[in-house]
Amino acid sequence: MSNTCNHDCSNCSENCSSREKTVSKNSPLPTTKIKKIIGVLSGKGGVGKSMVSSLLAVSLARKGYRVGILDSDITGPSIAKIFDVQRPAYGDENGVFPNYTEQLNIPVLSVNIMLDSEDTPVLLRGPIIGGMVGQFYSEAHWGELDYLLIDMPPGTSDVALSVLQDIPLDGLVMVSNPSKLVSMIVSKAIIMAEKTNTKVLGLVENMAYIKCPDCGKEIRLYQESDINTIADKFNLPLLASLPMDAYLADLADNGKIEEYNGNYLDKLIQTIEEL
Repeated sequence: MSNTCNHDCSNCSENCSSREKTVSKNSPLPTTKIKKIIGVLSGKGGVGKSMVSSLLAVSLARKGYRVGILDSDITGPSIAKIFDVQRPAYGDENGVFPNYTEQLNIPVLSVNIMLDSEDTPVLLRGPIIGGMVGQFYSEAHWGELDYLLIDMPPGTSDVALSVLQDIPLDGLVMVSNPSKLVSMIVSKAIIMAEKTNTKVLGLVENMAYIKCPDCGKEIRLYQESDINTIADKFNLPLLASLPMDAYLADLADNGKIEEYNGNYLDKLIQTIEEL
C-alpha cells in the first residue's frame, strides 16, 4: 500500500496488494443492456486504432452480433467519417441516441455528429473531455448489444484513464505497428492497463506488410518488427497482422468500410467470443 493511500482505488493508479477491483462510476441507462465492452487502445496516435475498431465492428456484425462503437477520441474523432455517418445526433430527456450505419445498422456515437461541421475543433481541457466520454457510455440509448467497442484516443492520460476507471471494460485490444518507437509507447499503454487491473486480450500489428499485386508476396517495410518482443515481454498473444492496403484506406476515406471483406481479424474475434 502506498504511504499516501487514501483508500479510494477508483482514483488511484497504484497496483498495490490491497487494491480493490475498480467499480464503474457510470451506470448505463435502464434500457441499455451490453454483454461485453472491448476497448481498442495503443498509446500512440496514427497506428490504426480506429481502423481496427471499424473492421472489428463490421466483422462482428456480419457474424450476427449486435455491436456498437463509441468513439472516445473527442479531439480527433474518426469513426463517423469511416462509416459515413453524417446525420446529427438527437436526444430526449434521458440521453442521446446513437446514429446507425447504412449497411449493417451499427450504432455509432461520436462527437463529430454533434458538431455544426466535421471540421469544427473541440477546444476543451482533459477532465471535461473525460467526463464527456463517461456520458457517451452512461447517457446514451445503446439498447441491447452483444459488444460495445470503444475506440480510444492516444496517450495514457485523462481520457484513457477515464475509460479504464469509469467504464467496466471486459478487455483491451492493443494496436501497434512494426516500429520500435511505437512499440515502446504501446508498452506504456500495456503497463497502464495492468496498473488499472484491465485485462489486455492481445496485440494487433497494423501496417505489418504490403502485398505485391502481381505475385502476392508479403513485403516487409521495416527491417525487423518489434511485435514479438512485446508479446513475449508481456506474455500476450499476437491476434492479427494487418497489411497496408490501399483499397482498405480508400474505403475508409470514403465512408464505405462496410464494403470491405477480409479475414485478418478471425483470431481476434475468436478471442472476444471466448470471453
